[in-house]
Amino acid sequence: MMDAIVETAARWVALICDAATVLVIAWGALLALRRVALTWRGGLSAPPKREIWLHFAGWIGLALEFALAADICKTALSPTWNQIGQLAAIAAIRTALNLFLGRDMGALRQEQPEERAPLPS
Repeated sequence: MMDAIVETAARWVALICDAATVLVIAWGALLALRRVALTWRGGLSAPPKREIWLHFAGWIGLALEFALAADICKTALSPTWNQIGQLAAIAAIRTALNLFLGRDMGALRQEQPEERAPLPS
């Protein structure tokens, strides 16, 4: 009985995390597209490409964290060695992606001039 409750809860948490992954990427993409449209219309100072990428990269990093959480929940209950291996590979890839993304974001933040006003959300 308790196993079934925990398994159901893990499935729901995984589903919610998967949905959050999609929603976070969609929201970040919409914000980035809005900024691109403002740039094309001339509403933002040029070149905001770095700022747009930096902001969107933050949303992608958050989405990677949700995706990893979903994978962990899916594998949490009575995993096979094959599932553990797959999770380890996925976790390593997503962690590396997030690490490199974070490093690139930090480097871009340091390169940006301080006087530039932040982009509208």
